[in-house]
Amino acid sequence: MATIIAPSILSADFSHLADEIKKVTDAGAEYIHIDVMDGTFVPNITLGSPVIKSIRPTSKAVFDVHLMTEHPETHIEEMAKAGADIITFHAEVARHAHRIIQQIHSLGKKAGVAINPGTSLSMVEELVEDAEMILIMTVNPGFGGQKFIESMLGKIHMLYHMIDEMETECDIEVDGGINAETSKLVREAGANVLVAGSAIYEAIDVAQAIKDIRGEEIIHHHH
Repeated sequence: MATIIAPSILSADFSHLADEIKKVTDAGAEYIHIDVMDGTFVPNITLGSPVIKSIRPTSKAVFDVHLMTEHPETHIEEMAKAGADIITFHAEVARHAHRIIQQIHSLGKKAGVAINPGTSLSMVEELVEDAEMILIMTVNPGFGGQKFIESMLGKIHMLYHMIDEMETECDIEVDGGINAETSKLVREAGANVLVAGSAIYEAIDVAQAIKDIRGEEIIHHHH
């Protein structure tokens, strides 16, 4: 599967959001990763559907909306209406995860399920066949600029095999501390959707940073 780059606008300059999105999509990014934090599930508050709605007409990129919120089911419809293409919620707060996936699908959107570093893969095992994407957090969410947690590589690899054995299609997204070095490790472990914040937005040459994270060499997995 081709590697997809999803720059996180959490690292962008919020006073020029449309320009910041254009900058990374012109440089080759396919997705825009949008973190929606409620200040309860995670210690920060970021942005909501009005901002997503206002930037939607400015970009053709896939809007990859990551809900770091306590009651995801209450936000899904507004996110879909605002222009999200993929809506990801956290397994830790989903009481009825299948129903939430159905809710996302009923709105014509792709569903993702996220798990924090301390959360077991068993939380998503029953959801892999229904979701389009599983997001493995490689830092504890809530803040940008954190260091990549190396022990997550085993988890990514296990998930890759789980999906393979189920003979289903499901993207593996990673988010947290992704740069040119760590992206190589997560790609080798089986991830194909890479979220990167500061590594892209703080780069002198954004197009080069995206190329470096994508990794020009082709990695062949042994099935």
